[in-house]
Amino acid sequence: MELPTLWFLLIAVLFTGYFILEGFDFGVGILLPLLGRDDRERRVLINTIGPVWDGNEVWLITAAGALFAAFPGWYASLFSGLYLPMLLVLVALIFRGVAFEYRHKRPEAGWKARWDTAIVLGSLLPAAVWGIVLGNLLRGVPLNAAHDYTGGLLDLLNPYALLGGVTTTALFVTHGAVFLALRTSGEIRVRAGRLAARTALATAAVTGAFLAAGLAVRNTPAAVGLAAGAAVALAGTLAATRVRREGWAFAGTAAAIGLTVATVFAALFPTVLPSTADPAGTLTVDNAASSPYTLTVMTWVAVVFAPIVLAYQGWTYWVFRRRIGVANIPD
Repeated sequence: MELPTLWFLLIAVLFTGYFILEGFDFGVGILLPLLGRDDRERRVLINTIGPVWDGNEVWLITAAGALFAAFPGWYASLFSGLYLPMLLVLVALIFRGVAFEYRHKRPEAGWKARWDTAIVLGSLLPAAVWGIVLGNLLRGVPLNAAHDYTGGLLDLLNPYALLGGVTTTALFVTHGAVFLALRTSGEIRVRAGRLAARTALATAAVTGAFLAAGLAVRNTPAAVGLAAGAAVALAGTLAATRVRREGWAFAGTAAAIGLTVATVFAALFPTVLPSTADPAGTLTVDNAASSPYTLTVMTWVAVVFAPIVLAYQGWTYWVFRRRIGVANIPD
């Protein structure tokens, strides 16, 4: 396998891992005022993701860094064309992180309510914007022959991209509800399981529409197979939530998110950023890649350090695997 192709696959894996892991803590943040009926219940919800949310964001940093180093042309065109949406994601993630740290600094209800709002918005906005990014990535954006973005903000808010925003938001909400049913006990677990069962069907419908519309524009046999796998995973999630098999339901939502993201990348290859304005502006794994020497060095670094990082994060999830409930939260 050629190094540009290998690094395209690795970047796809990194973004897929980010969407799966950050997806459930985005979902928990969005559901904070809905499933947390008082302060102690909201503290339970926050504590389920407290030990892992910042580690999940490392996947985004690593993916963006790998994209910059392996495909500088792709990075430059994508992040300059989608500058405003990406800036919105960055600001939302900053406020969300600050909210997690500052919420407990003062006991007043108003203080906590304001930071809770920051958590909700800091989870909802990135969840929707990432879907808009995926939609534009698959549909294509206006690029000229020099690979410069020539559109405006409204070009990014096309109907297919907005459907992508609805899709990722729905996937993350269901993923978060299933995660809470898996990690909590008592009444919160029951409510989360019921919510997951109610949202799973709608999530399957919008995800199916997003994938079908995307494959109608651009597809490969691998993408069609991955999309079919996502449909099966969502059907499994729906069945598992009905019988309160939280572990299987969580595996289903994780697989559905992963296969949905993988479908986008599989449908793109060997293109990395299609141009809707000038075909000469389309970026591929060949004309956007770094030098062979750079990719070789990156490959050896990844071989050495990636297993260490994965082992550490897996250990973190194992340590904080037990359920928590209101009884575990002191007054």
